[in-house]
Amino acid sequence: MNQGRLIFSQLLDFVPRHQFNTCVKRYRGNYKVQSFSCYDQFIALAFAQLTGRESLRDIVTCLQAVGSKLYHAGLRGKVSRSTLADANRQRDCRIYADFAQVLIAHARALYATEDFGVDLQQAAYALDSTTIDLCLSLFPWAKAHKHKGAVKLHTQMDLRGSIPCVIRVSDGKRHDVRFLDDLVFEPGAFYIMDKAYIDYERLYRMTTNMSYFVTRAKRNIDYARRDYRTVDKTTGLRSDQTIVLRGPVTSKRYPAPLRLVSFVDPDTAKRFVFLTNNFDQDALIIAQLYKCRWQIELFFKWIKQHLRIKAFFGTSSNAVKTQIWVAVSVYVLVAIVKKELRIDRSLYEILQILSILLFEKVPMAQALTHIKLQNAHGPIHKQLVLFDL
Repeated sequence: MNQGRLIFSQLLDFVPRHQFNTCVKRYRGNYKVQSFSCYDQFIALAFAQLTGRESLRDIVTCLQAVGSKLYHAGLRGKVSRSTLADANRQRDCRIYADFAQVLIAHARALYATEDFGVDLQQAAYALDSTTIDLCLSLFPWAKAHKHKGAVKLHTQMDLRGSIPCVIRVSDGKRHDVRFLDDLVFEPGAFYIMDKAYIDYERLYRMTTNMSYFVTRAKRNIDYARRDYRTVDKTTGLRSDQTIVLRGPVTSKRYPAPLRLVSFVDPDTAKRFVFLTNNFDQDALIIAQLYKCRWQIELFFKWIKQHLRIKAFFGTSSNAVKTQIWVAVSVYVLVAIVKKELRIDRSLYEILQILSILLFEKVPMAQALTHIKLQNAHGPIHKQLVLFDL
């Protein structure tokens, strides 16, 4: 069906244009735009992410090198460095933030039944942030410290499929725990986070919303034990206690009982003490859930290594956020392609293949599998045989 079409064009078929146009209209992105539309801008930036371009000049040079193929890929406007720079600086980054949420919703539906290593029926999310260092003289709006600039990506990731479902981009000064104020907690869902997110008043809000958290307890936690349960120490568990906070401030901020689970990792012999408000799941499940939090660390490592979010094409806040949201969209788009086409490859392998085959005219599903294209139509009978079989 896709014979003769560019792989880049086939990839963009997975972009819901109607919903993209809705996001553009919401923020009047194409107002007074004559040639280089928001969709053209998205294609150019997606091309930069897929092929690892380093600068605006690099993007424009490579796009101009493929000439007439751009039209067949869907890019209608003329690409120039100044036009792309102006678009990144002036067009509202919320266009691409909203569109990323459209792709995220689609991807989460595809991966809703994905196994993430824990026997759990409820939804499970990992919370964390990553810091991207910036030069303060070039990015004065992103002040992190007196002589240092940075932006933070605060992320809530669905552990089924490793899909980021909520992302907030802030300057480097914003504390991780304030990200909890941006979230709408899902009743019955688990939220796994590290000690940076411990704020008992905010954690109690999660409890009143009937959602669960799993985190590591701080060493100086002041508590009184109310009850305990026996554990199987051959699994690594050491204790499972019901506690109440007894500090003069913490006891008021979190007046309900908590659960304290102690666990020793059999592989590293490292001891962990987990704090949760869930009393129904087995203690070993609580330990396994926290171990799954590592998936969000791998997600941050992946996007920093394979997408362009460490070197930016513009210095304004809008340009930086636009580039980050397009990078997230590309990550989710590749995840959608993997699931829709049932590709048995990692996201990294798919991205590497796409990076060199974007302007080839072969079926994308075939290019992303192990099928050899030269054998797709059988042998050429007029060709002489070098060795007799």
